[in-house]
Parts: sequence; structure tokens; C-alpha cells
Amino acid sequence: MSDHRTLLLAVDLDGDGAHPAAWRRTGRRPGDVLTAAALREAVGAAEAAGFTLATFADAPVPPSRGLDAAGRLEAGTRAAFSAPLTDRIGLAPTLHVTTTEPFHLATQLASLDHASRGRAGWVVGAANGTDDLATIGADALTGDAARRETADVVDVARLLWDSWQDDAVIRDVATGRYLDPDRVHHVNFTGAAFSVTGPLITPRPPQGQIVVLAPAELEIDAHADIVLVGEADTDALTRRAGRARSSGAALAFAEVEVVLDADEPGARRLAALDAATPWPDSGRLRYAGPARGLVELLRSLAPNVDGVRLHPAVLATDLPVLAGQVLPELVAAGLYRAPEPGSTLRSTLGLPRSANRFAAPANTTA
Repeated sequence: MSDHRTLLLAVDLDGDGAHPAAWRRTGRRPGDVLTAAALREAVGAAEAAGFTLATFADAPVPPSRGLDAAGRLEAGTRAAFSAPLTDRIGLAPTLHVTTTEPFHLATQLASLDHASRGRAGWVVGAANGTDDLATIGADALTGDAARRETADVVDVARLLWDSWQDDAVIRDVATGRYLDPDRVHHVNFTGAAFSVTGPLITPRPPQGQIVVLAPAELEIDAHADIVLVGEADTDALTRRAGRARSSGAALAFAEVEVVLDADEPGARRLAALDAATPWPDSGRLRYAGPARGLVELLRSLAPNVDGVRLHPAVLATDLPVLAGQVLPELVAAGLYRAPEPGSTLRSTLGLPRSANRFAAPANTTA
């Protein structure tokens, strides 16, 4: 692998930021729901900065309790709201395979791809705590069963996205036929815990296949387009990224939490936030300091990963620094290129549009 390559950059836009005490720096009251205006501002700023992809975290139950409890709309709803406000940034909500019916999950993501004209991604969630599963009246799964169900849901979603061929919709006014039923297919999938007949109730997504991002800890690398690697040790991160690609994932992204110098040094900002509510160790790389230090960290990661997902501690403070100081430096160094308006997420990532598995192969001549 070369020592100089272009990175892809994602940013997580959950709530007020990745730090549990982020709301204390925004003027909002404890438990307030993030407003549509705040979401519009964050997504607009991320797109204007030139990020490849915005992700939206979610969980069946709030990630924290008491004063730090986050009020937020479901991630798929936030991504759908953002779709008509943007024209080039990818939009990837976290949707959980353990608490959502696979058919509905696949339909929601296909609808997002249509709404965004081909910019949808999916961060695979597999919340498996007792409280998480209690939201649907189910019991937590064991490790092997959880991995199997996660892989099954991704597999059936991919089948459902292919269940309509690209030319299934014919809109023949003369005959009154909207679609060709011979080009819409039952998937007849049977997994370990569920079965789905299909087909999907929406036409095939513009991208063909939604971009699937899977956290490395789910151990479903072969089913993903992007594996999100959270390792605090850079050597371990490099090894895990290599294993993801060798297992079949097209791309591997490093997970990096950031607290940048702004009105005061990043280390001091982090200490003040932690004094209110400590930021739990997620096992990811965490950087606190000046923008130039983050640029150097990203430069050092570039030979070993295909991209980075940044988790700003406080969006209102860290996102402007990323936009004004970090991304411009990466662009100037030839390490980053912003997506083009109107491009699909797959094309921005360098992934081909997927062939439909139900379509007959194109005729070829010798």
C-alpha cells in the first residue's frame, strides 16, 4: 500500500455531538429534542465543508440517562429530512437489525435512496441489551445468534433491493401497465430466525444497492461495503482494517473522536466536558488538540485505511474547525477530494453500481 493516498471522510452528526455533555455547550436545556433548524444547520455545514458522508447515530433506548438523556428523532427520519436539503453528501442512518423488521428496514433505506437520488447508506446497528430488546418484547440474543441474525438481515435487504429489476417500471400509458411483473421477483429468503418472501414494495434504489457500513465488532465484514474500525492503537487499527478488506469488504474506515482547539485548547475543553459527565472510553482513537495535529494524524492513517469517520465532541464548536482548518489542509495536500453535486454515494466512494442478481446477464460478442 502506498504512503500517499486520498482519504474519504465521514462525520457523525448525532445530537449536539459525540460527548455526552455536549448539550451543555449549546444553550439547550436537558432533554430538549434537537430542532429541525439545528439539524438543517449541521447537515448544511457538513455538506458545505465537503464531507463524503454524514451518519446519524441511534439506539432503541436513550444512550444516557438523567440530565444527559438525548432527545432525538429516529435516525432514518433525520436522514430523510436531510435528503432534499442536500445534493452531494451521503446520508447514512443507524438502523438496528434486532428491533426492526427486515422488510421494513430494507424499504425505509430504499425510500431514502430514492429521496436522496442515490446517496443513501446504512450503518448497521445490532443493539442487543436487555433494555433494547425489551422495546419489542424480545430476549437478548447470544453472540453467535446475534451475528447470524445481523448477517441474515443484511443479506435479505440486499436481495430485496434487487427484487425489482432496473427496467421493471415501464409506465405504458397506452396499455395502462405500470410495471412488468416478470421483472419483479420474490426473494424467498429463510434465515435462522425469520423468513421473507418479498418482493419489495418500492422500485430498485437508484444506486442498485445501498452502501452498507458495519462496525468491526459485529464481525460481518464480508457482508459490508465499509467496515468501521474502532481501535485506539494504530497498529491494531491497521491490522483490523487489513482483515476487513481481506474478508471481502471494499473499504475500511477508522473511527476517530475529536476535540479541537477553538475558543480554548481542545485538551482543556475535554477536561471541562468530562468534569460535567465523563466521556466513556469507546475503544476508538481520540484526538484533542489543534487542527494541524489532526491533519497530521489523518495523514499518518491514509496509507492504512480508505477513510475516516470523525466524531466531533461538540458539533457547534468542532464542526466549524473541521470545515475551516482541517478539510482545506487535506485538500491542499492532495489527501482529500469533496464529492461532486449530483453524484451518488457509491460513485463518490469509488464503488460500482451493483448488477441485479435477478437480471439476465448482458449478451456479449466474441
